[in-house]
Amino acid sequence: MRRRRMGALHVGEPRVSFRPQVVGKNGAGHGAVVEEIHGLIRAYKDGHVERLPAIPDVPCTWGSTAAGSGVLARDVVVDRATGVWARLYAPASAPAGKVPVVVYFHGGGFCVGSAAWSCYHEFLAQLPAKAGCAVMSVDYRLAPEHRLPAAFDDGLAAVRWLRQQAGHGRNNSASDEVAWWRGRCSFDRVFLMGDSAGATIAFQVAARLGQGQLGALAPLAVKGAILIQPFFGGEARTASEKTTTQPPRSALSLATSDSYWRMALPAGSAGGRDHPWCNPLSRGAPRLETLPLPPVLVCVAEADILRDRNLELCRALRKGGKSVEQATYGGVGHAFQVLHNYHLSQPRTQEMLAHIRAFVAARCSS
Repeated sequence: MRRRRMGALHVGEPRVSFRPQVVGKNGAGHGAVVEEIHGLIRAYKDGHVERLPAIPDVPCTWGSTAAGSGVLARDVVVDRATGVWARLYAPASAPAGKVPVVVYFHGGGFCVGSAAWSCYHEFLAQLPAKAGCAVMSVDYRLAPEHRLPAAFDDGLAAVRWLRQQAGHGRNNSASDEVAWWRGRCSFDRVFLMGDSAGATIAFQVAARLGQGQLGALAPLAVKGAILIQPFFGGEARTASEKTTTQPPRSALSLATSDSYWRMALPAGSAGGRDHPWCNPLSRGAPRLETLPLPPVLVCVAEADILRDRNLELCRALRKGGKSVEQATYGGVGHAFQVLHNYHLSQPRTQEMLAHIRAFVAARCSS
């Protein structure tokens, strides 16, 4: 079962104690392995799940958010009933004016990953300076224990929590463990953002908010969605899925993608990879022109097997009358900005951060 790291956390606590995960020896007593992604996850016939320590969890005061770094980070409980929590980032020095807020969802095929993973911590700690914003990085429930739509529901819960904070912010005298972060946030300039499966969550949350699933958002206002290599699929393979050669350290292969979707989609769901949550362009998916979506930035990696699906999504959104910007990064593949597994990862990551900053600034001024 997935570790519930935040069970005893009080809002505003600066650190989390991460307990090492115990992995069963050869899955003794759990039957056959039904799904496995080497080095990341192993799911057994009886429902037991092992997640392997491929990337270390780090506390919120690690690395780029250590004392004197210029960025503060704290962990907070979002929903005690589900165990969903978030890591908050903001400039250590109060800015001259309040800054936009990014609600971020990590990647990992809906099945692995955490807001505490070192790679996400380091990437998101850059956003306050490089993109001029505060960040709420959401740690949502994972499949296969919690299949979709659990992650989408947790995304809505995160926005609901943010709306509550915005309400507290109207009372300038309100003082609690989140006041330091809330006081830096401009809640009428919110952006939904994620990479890979997290981008899919951001897309679904944006659509659900547009459909009114949380009711009136005020005093929140969602100004845009930033989708980094969104993780979608389909029964028919695209050219990039069939022909893009992946290096040994690639974050996503076609076989891995299929395995993630088998674990994430509802058990026995009809349509396979053409399920609307997997393929938003499938016949059974809502028509994009009917979805009330904010302006979208789609960040595409040239060497990613998802490249063609990402580009198809951009074309379909434009055809549906949506405001879409796209940026393609050459010479890099899936998750390059967090895994740094290509020699051009660093310069391309800085390009991406510049594009995100420009998109946020443009949407905030319009």
